[in-house]
Amino acid sequence: MNNERTLWRGRPRQGLMLRGADILMIPFSLVWGGFALYWQYSVVSADAPLLFRVWGIPFVLVGLHMIAGRFFVDAWQRANTDYELNSENIIIRSGIFRRREQVLALRELADFSLTENGKGEGTITFGVSAAGDNFSGLASWPGVEGVPRFDSIANARKVYQIIRNAHYAAGHTRPFGQRLG
Repeated sequence: MNNERTLWRGRPRQGLMLRGADILMIPFSLVWGGFALYWQYSVVSADAPLLFRVWGIPFVLVGLHMIAGRFFVDAWQRANTDYELNSENIIIRSGIFRRREQVLALRELADFSLTENGKGEGTITFGVSAAGDNFSGLASWPGVEGVPRFDSIANARKVYQIIRNAHYAAGHTRPFGQRLG
């Protein structure tokens, strides 16, 4: 018998946004893109062989994505994402081209953590992130999946507490750490 009741629903912050990883990704992307554009310009203007002219195109495209495209892809992904917490599960629905639903049973959660900014917005991560996941900037590449999370939500601390209470009520009593950032 299904006795699930909705405890919270939300969405990530909408629109274009900067993340902590951008402090390194922006300069790196400008160097990458600048070199790729220079290479492409050089081989085209020097009338180099076709292989050299074609070789640089993927690097230019990757550079353009890293410089600007990733911000729009990230915003598009967040615009197509919604979150739900009920008395039994955490549900994350997302997908740009194909809708995907992740369901995490509260009683089976082994770890979750909160990272918040000073404005009450934050991210709740369900599981342990691999080193560099939050700082790699790869989350904006289509098809790259990380640890499930409620990304950039308002009132993150309040939602985190609702999850802790629901987790306890679902039958799991293990204490969890909390990261503030």
